[in-house]
Amino acid sequence: MATRKPQRMDHPRAPFSVQRAPRGSVAPAAGTASEPAAAGADGRVRLTGRGGILLIGVVSLLSTLIAHLASIPVISGAAFTAACVVAALLVRPTDLLSLTVSPPLAYFTAALAAETALTLGETGFSRAVTIAMATRLADVAPSLFLGTALVLVIAVFRGLPSNIRTFSDEVNGRRPRTPPK
Repeated sequence: MATRKPQRMDHPRAPFSVQRAPRGSVAPAAGTASEPAAAGADGRVRLTGRGGILLIGVVSLLSTLIAHLASIPVISGAAFTAACVVAALLVRPTDLLSLTVSPPLAYFTAALAAETALTLGETGFSRAVTIAMATRLADVAPSLFLGTALVLVIAVFRGLPSNIRTFSDEVNGRRPRTPPK
């Protein structure tokens, strides 16, 4: 397990550093009208990596149940793809790495939960869930590939390569790289 090395607090990009307000000014409290709690610096809503994964999982669960009730399996795949795009656009740039590897697992977990709920009470429960999961995954495979590919493409343009470099530096014990001035 990698541990973080303590960083100098005078470094302008040090994580978890506290920046002091100039003397005589009062910083607004978080969650006030001048600084919304869930908004980024530009006022847009931002999700953490876990929030993006949860978004994909919840949308997948609900769409799988709706697809089963409507007998239209494409609903689940289309909703998964849309959730992947929304999550990739709303997740904070520092959390892109964790989001990029998670969409297939989030869908699998949501589909397993939905199929388990839909199969409860039937004889041969484990066999029925296994067959239902195989069918569900076969129906949605193109959408799983498309959604995951879209997350990767969007994440690359939003800063995924720098996240990978930072992660590599942390794992290998190197000092964080600073961009040239």
